[in-house]
Amino acid sequence: MLCAADLATPLGPFLVIVDGDGALVRTAFASVDEAEARMGEAVTIAPARCAEALAQLTAYFAGDRRTFDLSLAPSGTPFQQRVWSALQALPYGAVTSYGALAKQLGQPGAAQAVGRANAANPLPVVVPCHRVVGADGSLTGFLGGLDKKRALLHLEGALAETPDLFGDQR
Repeated sequence: MLCAADLATPLGPFLVIVDGDGALVRTAFASVDEAEARMGEAVTIAPARCAEALAQLTAYFAGDRRTFDLSLAPSGTPFQQRVWSALQALPYGAVTSYGALAKQLGQPGAAQAVGRANAANPLPVVVPCHRVVGADGSLTGFLGGLDKKRALLHLEGALAETPDLFGDQR
């Protein structure tokens, strides 16, 4: 049984879904209602089951947390899992490119495959796909939208010149 909760963030609603064991299986800049429509699967609204993830994400969005200590259970191919593991190793406030990540994985010609795995990440923010940018440093695709990617990178100090979309809410 999947349990979900909504988190109000400075960037809008953020969805958290955990499995029956309490492991995080999905996050998104969406509400529970939007997620049910996308997933085609009903979830039980249960903030208490999602409490630890909600607390850690609240601290992150407030600028008080740099890493997550949560049980994760993202569903994906072995290659996607490798990419997502590499993303988790990216330090707070750092960015890398798709090509650099492919090289790090020992597959220097796989930048596009890394991009597809990044786009399929079911745990944005917690698995920080927002820290991957184009080879020229440009901001590229993010399911939450480039405005949210820019704001997350600004929160982490990776884009100091970017306007602070969090305003005084942090």
